[in-house]
Amino acid sequence: MLSPKLLYFCVTAVIQTPEGRRAMLRLAHKMTRRFCSTISASTSNTWLNLSSGNDDVRIMMRENPGDGLLLCAATSTWLPFSRIHVFEFLRHERSRGEWDVLANGAMEKMYHIAEGQHPGNNVSLLRPSGSNPNQGNVIFLQESCTDASGSLIVYAPVDFSTLNMVLQGEDPSRVMPPPSGFVILPDGPENSPSGLLLNELDSQSVGGSILTVSIQIAVTHVPSLGKLNIESVNTISNIIINTVQKIKSALQCMATTGS
Repeated sequence: MLSPKLLYFCVTAVIQTPEGRRAMLRLAHKMTRRFCSTISASTSNTWLNLSSGNDDVRIMMRENPGDGLLLCAATSTWLPFSRIHVFEFLRHERSRGEWDVLANGAMEKMYHIAEGQHPGNNVSLLRPSGSNPNQGNVIFLQESCTDASGSLIVYAPVDFSTLNMVLQGEDPSRVMPPPSGFVILPDGPENSPSGLLLNELDSQSVGGSILTVSIQIAVTHVPSLGKLNIESVNTISNIIINTVQKIKSALQCMATTGS
């Protein structure tokens, strides 16, 4: 396993050149397109619906040619907080440990590439803060974007081999784990200026927001749809339910304490 210092050096080697930054942006954009196309079922993107045991969670699956199965869980919920407030909370690395059940603690930002004037429009590389042997060399690639119509946050874990492929000018999108993310839509008027950061926002803004959470996992040990067991379905269902519960609890705690 690479030390944090060596891992940081490897990341810097990838993005210190214009070519490396462009390659990282292309990878992030492919990740986001994959996320959006996956959760948007159509006649050319068919899914098989599964029973999750929870009416609020929809679980679908389809075959990934040569790579087992892809499970996708999605749920939507209304939050009594403005879209801007929810977006700033979810995109910031310092609050990720409060909702990401797979992060095992807080995260820190290694690097980010701005995509426009709004501070929320960027591509970031995040890693677990401190020394966590369970995380290995995995870091997270995240793209966030927002405008008046809504906000989007998409992320996926990447490792050293993926970064090395970017450095070599190769396309690692096919070997990356499937992305997960959030879609946040406004529900009612928004009275917080879009440029405010998390600690400047009034959590009791007029109106609320509709949060859609989608989590995708690859089930590589299952060769076909007929071989899928209920354990895999329960796993992704529990992950998304726990994620939503943690988000609600964290936001409510922030509103109560005024932070």
